[in-house]
Amino acid sequence: MATVKLVNVNKVYDSGVHAVHDFNIEIKDKEFIVFVGPSGCGKSTTLRMIAGLEEITYGEFYIDDKLMNTAAPKDRDIAMVFQSYALYPQMTVYANMAYALKLRKVPKEEIDRRVQEAAKILKLTPYLDRKPRALSGGQRQRVALGRAIVRRPKVFLMDEPLSNLDAKLRVAMRSEIVRIHEDVGATTIYVTHDQIEAMTMASRIVVMKDGFIQQIGEPNEVYLHPNNMFVAGFIGTPAMNFMHGRIEKGNFLPDDTEDKIPLTGDQEKLLKNYEGRRIVYGIRPENLVFSGSSAFERVKEYSFEIKKDIVEKLGDVVNVHGTFGSAKIIIKMNTKYYSSLEDKVCVAIDTAYARFFNESTTKAITEDACEYEEAEQTQSLEEDNVIIVNLKQKRKKRSK
Repeated sequence: MATVKLVNVNKVYDSGVHAVHDFNIEIKDKEFIVFVGPSGCGKSTTLRMIAGLEEITYGEFYIDDKLMNTAAPKDRDIAMVFQSYALYPQMTVYANMAYALKLRKVPKEEIDRRVQEAAKILKLTPYLDRKPRALSGGQRQRVALGRAIVRRPKVFLMDEPLSNLDAKLRVAMRSEIVRIHEDVGATTIYVTHDQIEAMTMASRIVVMKDGFIQQIGEPNEVYLHPNNMFVAGFIGTPAMNFMHGRIEKGNFLPDDTEDKIPLTGDQEKLLKNYEGRRIVYGIRPENLVFSGSSAFERVKEYSFEIKKDIVEKLGDVVNVHGTFGSAKIIIKMNTKYYSSLEDKVCVAIDTAYARFFNESTTKAITEDACEYEEAEQTQSLEEDNVIIVNLKQKRKKRSK
């Protein structure tokens, strides 16, 4: 298939709207990359620039190390599957899948071989003589995929292809698309606003917001080690809990409560530069341990009480919404503990999964970030010293 590389790609519309900022990524051959983010974050615009449907304002786009900025869409050897199936209603499934090959004047025998091969992969062989109106939503989506597969392009682009399907069918089609990707071995770029799709399908995720890349990484890496509060809050269901407060003498002091949450030795080392400063303490709902569970004893020194508000019963799990000081807290627990819940729920933090964020920048506080901050502060002090020395020298010259 192909490698894809975008170098400082930007999209600025005539109206002055800067839709995509300095987009940089190198996609390996046969990777399944997912662009994920809320509506208006620039993910579909980036996909359309790759397809050649939108002009790249500035930056460089390569396929197999060949610059493709000015190449026409038909010359990029890319197949795109849209949100709408865009099937020809008057044509059979076979004719829909074969149409692009006919336009390219591919021999009939080759067309038939490719269509039959794609139909077998997509389990569409019994439906080749049907027209789209006689198919279910999932079958129509597979026909749209088949039309792309028969072309054997270097790169597959998919723009929210499952958003028109019902929830049950989306789950089925997610696994279908992953299976097809493994069978065909194509380099695939997939756009979605659904973080569950991103987590379950991608080899790597690109999280976007307001036209900027927030983080690129494998699903587990992004989930466990988010770069900032946006990524931490966007990836994961329910979203990560955030408690604002300050660090004081080895404790985290949440806002609007007299409670103290002790820091572990490793956490104290990490936050040594934040003594007396404000931070954000992040913990995912599944990493809050309910007092009724067997694991509570292990982490009880990091416990606190929340005031219960709303309870969501989801079958095997229960999401308990509550408040702790000024923070909104969600606990994700096993249904078997639900009957013992009271108005106040005691939970403890599994500190191995706690994450900390700079309140002003919203960036994650990591060892690397702390080293960078120390270097910045040192550089700032050095610059201040230079300015002071220069001012003293100027004053001496004036006094002379």
